[in-house]
Amino acid sequence: MNQAIYKTQETMEVLRVWRVGVEQVCFVLGLPETRLRKLNRLGQSEAFPDDPEIQRRAAYVRRIAQALHTSYPTNPTMGGRWLRQTHRRLGRAPLSLILEQGEGGLEQVLAELDCTFCWEQNSTRPS
Repeated sequence: MNQAIYKTQETMEVLRVWRVGVEQVCFVLGLPETRLRKLNRLGQSEAFPDDPEIQRRAAYVRRIAQALHTSYPTNPTMGGRWLRQTHRRLGRAPLSLILEQGEGGLEQVLAELDCTFCWEQNSTRPS
């Protein structure tokens, strides 16, 4: 299987498990308005568009899923629960932050889950 299709499939599966609706998927990933039929083909026979913003957002989704798996390796349902519960430092449920802010929300949630993400962000910014 093509690597791009595999990554698309993996991202779409994460969003399905998170129970994110069609319009929300488009907003979170920065996809242009997409019909349900087209969205269903993503990951089956089509990859995400070769757009750096979409690719970056999809990578954030996959990294959040990986970090949740690392945090809760023996209980796969806890990641979804963590996303839906109000988080003390974020001030709201992480998933609602993602659905309200898109990429900014993805970055905040990923930074909360994965300290290496913060290091990467700070090391790429000019002093």
